[in-house]
Amino acid sequence: MIKKSKNIETIAIHGSLEHSSGSRSVVPPIEVSTNFEHSEAGHQDGDYLYTRHSNPNRLQLEKVLAELEGGEACAAFSSGMAAIGSVFQAMEEGSHTIVPEDVYHGTRKTLNTFGKRWNLEFTFTDMRDLEQVQNNIRPNTKMIYAETPSNPLMHITDLEKVCALAKTINAKVCVDNTWPSPLNLNPIEFGADLVMHSTTKYLAGHSDILGGAIISAKQDEMFDRIRTIQQGQGAVPSARDCWLLCRSIRSFPYRMRAHNENAQKLAEFLSDHPKIKEVYYPGLESHQGYEIARAQMSGFGGMISFLFDGTEEESLKAVASSKLITRATSLGGIESTWEHRRSSEGDQSHSPENLIRLSVGLEHPDDLIEDLKQALG
Repeated sequence: MIKKSKNIETIAIHGSLEHSSGSRSVVPPIEVSTNFEHSEAGHQDGDYLYTRHSNPNRLQLEKVLAELEGGEACAAFSSGMAAIGSVFQAMEEGSHTIVPEDVYHGTRKTLNTFGKRWNLEFTFTDMRDLEQVQNNIRPNTKMIYAETPSNPLMHITDLEKVCALAKTINAKVCVDNTWPSPLNLNPIEFGADLVMHSTTKYLAGHSDILGGAIISAKQDEMFDRIRTIQQGQGAVPSARDCWLLCRSIRSFPYRMRAHNENAQKLAEFLSDHPKIKEVYYPGLESHQGYEIARAQMSGFGGMISFLFDGTEEESLKAVASSKLITRATSLGGIESTWEHRRSSEGDQSHSPENLIRLSVGLEHPDDLIEDLKQALG
């Protein structure tokens, strides 16, 4: 692991500002060219060749993301799902992965749709139960994939214990760190090998950039395979998206703290609301994983899930009654959004029929609480 020589605010601001432009501009320019001139001796190792392989803006983005997570290397992708797919494609044929039972539905759908075609085996497991994880280990288990908090039920995984278990069987650990973000959780510090981000979410923060990334603790053979997939298949972000994402990351630590603070206030409000049966937020002492979350996280994030006391139709009606909170999928923007999760996930959904998922934005929390009061009834 690269030891962080600076605090996260300094990394976020200065990690992507270095550039070789002759203009001496403080902010790097956008390098939109798809190809680059060769030297007189022809193309040399380390030279830019073609923007699918590398681009100055993408290298700036990968540098700051690796530094934020304390990793040695990063591969940026055009979406979070492209990043997740690269991890599973990079695994050896016939290998087995342990996956959370409560996992992002896009990850589940990718494994169910393509896993067998890629000749992979996988077992969905309650990651809160280390004994169950251990019992699901096979001779060909090569990876443990984790989400903490999980999406959408907010299960908490003890990363230190899972990573220690993985090392006993020489398996990799990949952690989806999209929800906590590098401000609240650094999986590599607990022994994770790979960290995945949908950079669309908190790192971008404005609901206007699509992207993903894989950060590796070591620049090893596994990461080299991920890099080969990135460059060969070409699911890479544009120069403009990389530039915009670097711009957004500079304010990310301060935005994330506000997401944490607002979500804590709304979770406490929802916990006392008569129309709410249960609130899933790791910052509440009533949460099953509170003690583990408090030990491994510095903040609890901006996502809340809760069970409305009513039917699916009544839950949908409550979501439709908001005046300030936008009805939309995705998360991590400065604006608050919520959704009836099952209807968003579709036919393969494992979410309860009355589950509502709330992405808490940066509006004043009093205004958000007032909107919740009138919408929930």
